Order: sequence, then C-alpha cells, then structure tokens
Amino acid sequence: MVKAIFPGTFDPIHYGHIDIAERAACLFDELIIGVYDRPLKNLLFSPEERIEMVRGAFKKNKSIRVMGYSDLTVDFSKSVGAKVIVRGLRVFSDFEHEFRMALANRRLNKDIEVVALITSEEHTFLSSTTVREIASLGGDVSTMVPPYVESALKEKMKKIGDSDRFNHQTSLRD
Repeated sequence: MVKAIFPGTFDPIHYGHIDIAERAACLFDELIIGVYDRPLKNLLFSPEERIEMVRGAFKKNKSIRVMGYSDLTVDFSKSVGAKVIVRGLRVFSDFEHEFRMALANRRLNKDIEVVALITSEEHTFLSSTTVREIASLGGDVSTMVPPYVESALKEKMKKIGDSDRFNHQTSLRD
C-alpha cells in the first residue's frame, strides 16, 4: 500500500489544489492532505478554518484524509507512514522552487520520494494569492473555488474591512 501526502497552506483551497489532489488520489492507495499551520507568511484563515475548507472539498472521497501539521514535511510524511510527497506545478517558474524543495527533502529523508503533477491547463493561473486578492477587491471567484470557500472569503473580507485588506498577501508559491 502506497501512501502519499499533498502538503500546503491551502489559504484558501481552490480548484487547482482540488484537481491535483483528486488526480493524486487515483495514483496512490491513500492520500493525506497536510494543512501546514506554521508557514513563514501571513495567512487569511486560521489552521482550523483551512482544515475544514479542505475537508469540505473531499468529504465524498474516501481515499483522501485531511490532517493539520506543524513540523517538517518529511517528518510529517514519516509520522503518517507516507513514502511520497505530491506537489503541483502550474508554470515553469514553479519548477525551480519545487526542485530545490525536493532536493532539501531528499537530504532530510532519503526514503521520501517527491512526485510533481502538472496542473490542468484551466488552472495554470490559479494561486491562493490570486484568489485572495480578487476576493479582497470584491471580484468574482466563483469559478476558482467551491461555493463554501467563496462564502468564507466574503465573510472574512467583511470582517477585515478596507483598512487591513492587503496585510494578508503572500508569495506566489502557494
């Protein structure tokens, strides 16, 4: 039985993440989506909110589990018995970042393999940063995220208001 993890911050989860996870779930016996809770960036949603949004995306898929984690990804992989880390590649510039991360993870644990899946063409522009920025400006994200995520974004933006709206920007690596 081959178990894999798909790690990320998922702030918020979008259709690009969902596409990669569903495709990965077809390749492995079990896929654990690891929602990282201590990134070196500001997040819009709490770890609990992000975990719930991710769970909502996969509630009908019995081969996908969702868990939060706060340690090194390779340590999380080992703790859940996963031998594979799944990553998604949107555009060519993602490759360099993912390549370096894969080499670092390999240095930390030679028993963990990294598998990169190329995003589906219709999702190449999608990032959580893009979704957050569009939502913060009142734009329509309904084609980018599930309806419950769109609602959560609207609620969060109402709470934040105009004064703090742009303090939640991150790099394009999410």
